Amino acid sequence: MSNPVKSIVIVGGGTAGWLTAAIVAAHHQGGQSRGLQVTLVESSDIPTIGVGEGTWPTLKNTIQQIGIKESEFFSSCHAAFKQGGKFVNWVHGNGDFYYHPFTVPLGYGRLDLAPYIADIASYAPDSNFQHHVCEAGLAPRTLAESEFQGPCNYAYHLDAGAFAELLKRHCKASLGVRHIVDTVREVTLAADGAIGSVVLAERGALSADLYVDCTGFASLLLGNKLEVPFVNTDNILFNDTALAMQVPHAADDSPLACNTIATAQNAGWIWDIGLTHRRGVGHVYASDYISDDEAEYNLRSYLGAAADGLSARKIRFHSGHRAQYWKKNCVAVGLSAGFVEPLEATAIMLVEISARYIAENLPPDDNVMPVTAKRFNAQMAYRWRRILDFLKLHYMLSQRPEPYWQAHRKAETIPESLREDLALWAYRGPTREDFDSAIELFPAASYQYVIYGMGFKPDFSRQAYLYGRRQEAEKIIQRNKQLTQQMLQTLPPHREYIERWLTTANH
Repeated sequence: MSNPVKSIVIVGGGTAGWLTAAIVAAHHQGGQSRGLQVTLVESSDIPTIGVGEGTWPTLKNTIQQIGIKESEFFSSCHAAFKQGGKFVNWVHGNGDFYYHPFTVPLGYGRLDLAPYIADIASYAPDSNFQHHVCEAGLAPRTLAESEFQGPCNYAYHLDAGAFAELLKRHCKASLGVRHIVDTVREVTLAADGAIGSVVLAERGALSADLYVDCTGFASLLLGNKLEVPFVNTDNILFNDTALAMQVPHAADDSPLACNTIATAQNAGWIWDIGLTHRRGVGHVYASDYISDDEAEYNLRSYLGAAADGLSARKIRFHSGHRAQYWKKNCVAVGLSAGFVEPLEATAIMLVEISARYIAENLPPDDNVMPVTAKRFNAQMAYRWRRILDFLKLHYMLSQRPEPYWQAHRKAETIPESLREDLALWAYRGPTREDFDSAIELFPAASYQYVIYGMGFKPDFSRQAYLYGRRQEAEKIIQRNKQLTQQMLQTLPPHREYIERWLTTANH
């Protein structure tokens, strides 16, 4: 006997819960004759983590698909554009920096410029105009271009709490999501070992055909009740603590960075994210290598007078993920599925990807659910492996002398899959063929920006005969120079663009 899948209960609000509700409900709106009911249960007394304020360019499409105007998103979430990451002091610690821009290099997929660039560290500026756009603090488009458009690829910086509130309003008003404010007192199991119900303090038992666990680090359903173990990856990524501050801008019209700034420290790094009304600044570090007091000293030294009178919020975490992400009739999304430090802003992206999979592969009945779960688990296992590899790459290529950075270079801390990649990249750069899965999170371009930015140069001379396209490469580099000048002359300053755009959009 098969039972139709007609009800989904999402346990937990915040960005993970409400974004999942929005993506699933928006996808199935046309099929409401089938009567799919999405219900979100959240407690009024559990605060959200709400630190992750950087996103990935996937969020552009997601916001469009769920039916929110970009201007409304900006107004509601104090949002700003994020055109990539600027990594300061990661190589030697002497003021060096490189960018990981979100726009792919010119000629990408046709010709890798790296063999033709003398100083590999200038790969991003030579191959991509976005490095220069970010350095100049410019918006990714002009007022003549419409929402979600423009010559520069981008993501967002946002106020996570405000984003969850916007999603909640939209889900309830436009997407038919049922909202229950109540506290989960107990989770019961059915005879077959699946989730039977969540028992709420006031409403009693609430049952569904599929449960989505968005209960954060607690992982009440998947981890706690279904006993799916946590796979700890602290042996690869050492950071386990963050100190976070909300820092006012010096003035209402202070320039607004259009990229995340990640500044390496002696045992971790500091994030600096500009929202329109404040900055989110925090220090991520490894408690094995530095005390909380020393980390706070680093953070306050970085901020200077801007930190006066501000207190830091401390968050402890373990890097890692669940051994399974979907078990029986329960799937974990967000922190309940896993967490790694916020480098490269993977958290919200993983929520989007997980929710989209649930939406697009929701079976009509529970007969097919084991297959859906099996495939989801395989995909997510691959994605987590790739995330760990990509984040580790940033650390292990550093030449900084401190014990923390030296430990990151030890072979036993580097995943085998990353060691294999690096063996290939010793004589040729990352190519699209290295990342040929349909479920890649980071394209080859991302790896190129990071390894070349960190000064890792393949020995192209070992197969020099393959690189006889210097004239073509020079043309692309010249074209990039022309485009760069064009962008610097036409794109407006970041804050000025947002203010003028929103004034126009709201009238």
